This record gives sequence, structure tokens and C-alpha cells, in this order.
Amino acid sequence: MNEKAIHPPTHNSMPIEPGQTWEVDFFRPEDAAGVVNLFLTVYGRKYPIKTFIQPDRLIEENARLRTISTVARTPKGDIVGHTALFISGPWDGIYESGSGAVLPDYRGGHGILTQLVTHNCVTAAEKFGVSAIMGEAVCNHVFTQKVGNRLKNISCALEVDLMPAAAYEKEKSAAGRVSALMCFMTRKPRPQVINLPSAYEKQLRLIYSHFDDERSFTPSDGDLPDDVGTNIKTQIFDFAQVARLAVFEAGADFAAALIREEAAVRSQGVVVIQVWLKLSWPWVGKTVEELRRLGYFLGGAMPRWFDDDGLLMQKIIGRPGWAGMKIEYDWNKELVALVKADWSEITGQE
Repeated sequence: MNEKAIHPPTHNSMPIEPGQTWEVDFFRPEDAAGVVNLFLTVYGRKYPIKTFIQPDRLIEENARLRTISTVARTPKGDIVGHTALFISGPWDGIYESGSGAVLPDYRGGHGILTQLVTHNCVTAAEKFGVSAIMGEAVCNHVFTQKVGNRLKNISCALEVDLMPAAAYEKEKSAAGRVSALMCFMTRKPRPQVINLPSAYEKQLRLIYSHFDDERSFTPSDGDLPDDVGTNIKTQIFDFAQVARLAVFEAGADFAAALIREEAAVRSQGVVVIQVWLKLSWPWVGKTVEELRRLGYFLGGAMPRWFDDDGLLMQKIIGRPGWAGMKIEYDWNKELVALVKADWSEITGQE
């Protein structure tokens, strides 16, 4: 996800002739209407990222390189598949890989999505100098987890109950809210020092043991600074009922600032609250202590999220849909288990 929901377009999706040949290519402005048609066909008007159902906006975002789209195009110019890199985090050097869609008639043994993602995450990323890539592998099926694994993306965090079932209504692929694994790929190495909160030293060392870039570790034993004011920037995704709180600075007023921000987003119907912290802070452990006291549990590490690595903490209003998660690969299952264990410890639920 990368933006607050706005009103969808009014035009209808159009059917496309099945059985055509296709090729994977960089996006062209004349592809915009076809991409919109694809997303309306596959996801309908409730798709939460409006860039991909507004042609002018899609053209502009690609021209600015805030979005880098790859398409599967037929000789007639029909768009039968799409995926993209796009900026969704607080640092514009890391791109999210997502917004994949393939027409139903072009699935099943064609390998379109795998080729699209490979082109986007390798060819396009190299051409445009992308430093790092994050992908959200949804847990209502295992296909995107398999695609990410082929590209050697590494799961570092779990976003619990990220999306509502309504986002998958047309495909009827989710009975409840859908969680997602945050998977990272380093394109340009940047070794750095990670300050380990005592509550999560074991978990973070385990997560980073799987990561593809060098990190060293030191205990986070600093106190919250008195001379720094807490700076939180919040995004609310109305349709998803998700709030993301990016903490750019944390001072002695952190707890009070967080409590105010949480009250504000909960008054708007949010049921998932994510908090992003910086693991470069010597005092990140103190922010973790405050968040745990307020009912937040671990999500995991977010390499290069602020350019410096980030830490995801989260709170779910209600019981998360643990039982509905479909998880592939041993490490992904282990990551989900350690996140659930922390949720159980914080909430006292099983």
C-alpha cells in the first residue's frame, strides 16, 4: 500500500481476447488505459492503490520514477499483466515491489507474473539504480511467497491483518483480513550498526541471520533524549482501516505523543496500527518498552526503511486471523511463530 484511498474511476473494464501472444516490457504512456482495465477486471473498483486505476496518475508517477511499471503486452497492445516498483516508505531509495495482476485467461502455466516480477526487480531495478526492494507477500495464498523465494527475497517482518477481505472480493481468495510477509532484497549493500532492544535481541539476531547484507550489533541501552521532540508522521488508509506511524524522531515525550496519535487514528475507525522505529537510535529499546506497555507487539526488521534500518511494531484491534494464514517455507513459518509468540505475551491470548 502506498496512499490514502480516494474515489475510484467511473469507467468500466473491457474484456480482452484470450490466447494472444505477449511480451514483458517497460511501461509506455499508451499502456495506461490497458493497465487500468486490467486492475478493474482483476480487483474491481475497491483496489486500494488508486495510481493503478487512474491512467493520468499512472503516467505521471512513472514519468517521475515514483512508480516503475512492467507490463505484459500483446501485439494488439492489450495489457494482460502488470507489476511495479513504487515508493511507499519514508526513504525514496527503497521501492516496494507489488501491484501485480494477470488476467484470469492468461494464468495457469504461462509464467507471466514470475516474468513480470523478475523483469521489474532485476532489469528495471538495475536500469533505474534502485538501492533496495521490499515486497509484501500476502498470506491468503502462497504464490507470491514462491515468486519472492525464486528471487531470493528474504522475509524480515510480518504485517498482521494488513488488508481487509474486501480487497480480494472479486477473486474470493480471502475469508478474513489478510496478513503479509515483508520481504527484502539488497541491490546496493550498506552495512550498518543495529541497536538491539533487549526485549527483541534474540528475535532480531535470528531475523538478520537470514538477511543478505552485513550488519553488526550493539545493545540499545540509551535513554530517550530530553532535547529532541518526538516527530511522528501518520498515514491512514481508509479502505484498509490501517494507520502507519513513521517515527522520525523520538524524545522523552515519545509515550505521550504516541498515545495522542493512537487516539486520533482509532477515532477514524482504524483496526490495524503500525509503528515504524529506527534501529539506528541508541534509545530504540526505550521506545520498544513504551510500545509494549501500550499493547504493541513485534512485526520484525525493515532493512533500509529509513535508509537506516527500521523496526516494525503493531497493534491489532480484535483477534488477528492467525488460523487463516497460508505460509510456505520453514523460515517464513518460524518468523510467523515468533511474531505470534510476542503477540501472545503482550496480549495474554493464545
